[in-house]
Amino acid sequence: MIAIDWGTTSLRAFRLDAEGRVLEQRRSAQGILTAAGRFAEVLRETIAGWDDALVVMAGMIGSRQGWFEMPYVDCPAGIDEIAAVMRRLPAAALAGRELWIVPGLRTRDGAGVYDVMRGEETQLCGVLAQTETTRASVCLPGTHSKRATLVEGRVDGFATAMTGELFALLCEHSLLGRLMSDGGHDAEAFALGVAHASRKGDLLHHLFAARTHGLFDVLRPDQLRPFLSGLLIGHELNDLPADAGIVHLVAAPALLVAYEAALAQRGHAVRAHSELASARGCHALARRAGLV
Repeated sequence: MIAIDWGTTSLRAFRLDAEGRVLEQRRSAQGILTAAGRFAEVLRETIAGWDDALVVMAGMIGSRQGWFEMPYVDCPAGIDEIAAVMRRLPAAALAGRELWIVPGLRTRDGAGVYDVMRGEETQLCGVLAQTETTRASVCLPGTHSKRATLVEGRVDGFATAMTGELFALLCEHSLLGRLMSDGGHDAEAFALGVAHASRKGDLLHHLFAARTHGLFDVLRPDQLRPFLSGLLIGHELNDLPADAGIVHLVAAPALLVAYEAALAQRGHAVRAHSELASARGCHALARRAGLV
């Protein structure tokens, strides 16, 4: 089968064998915003040469701006509940292929406020397929990071933090960015930011240290971005219980390094999963739906 993780700005395609192992993978910059109205054409070009008939798609391709709007499944939900809501596109959507789309997940907090995800649910299904513990915490870093709790083989709930988007906005469009230069990752400055996030005070107050540390030479200009990154990630992790046990981390390599360091600094054991978790999740869902 072919697994597709189709987001807002990019598309990843994985060709899988019968056991769900990745044989080949491809990446495209044709996210749903760029591919709007040309979804069949973009998909055909992306998987050209792969003769597998079954294609399972997840992510923003199932959003209101995507190919076909899929509903949200309410938490708690596991592989069974998600697989039961998968839908097949009309056969004419892409001749010779059987196209299925995965639904999103939604949850509500104690105040009744909704939170949603599209695409990360397949990563969580990939973790569920490899996790036997009765309770686990999962971090899914990104533009809009997710922190989820798995209980008895289901996604019990989750929360979104706009960590990546806020970092980009502050670096590029705020006063904080005026003193910064890009010198790559600096472990010492990053750790200082993570530590600063645990101090008394809220994020709005803590953010200004990214300017004053530059004004008074506490940090060099090339250390301010790593400090800000550590500060934001540290605040994201503040609600993670001290007794969370092993934290499952699903991330791209660059974010994997940063979050592993932040979690270790907070005393959490980490089990890292690659981005291939989304492919494993699509395969687990296809198997549960009886498609493979």
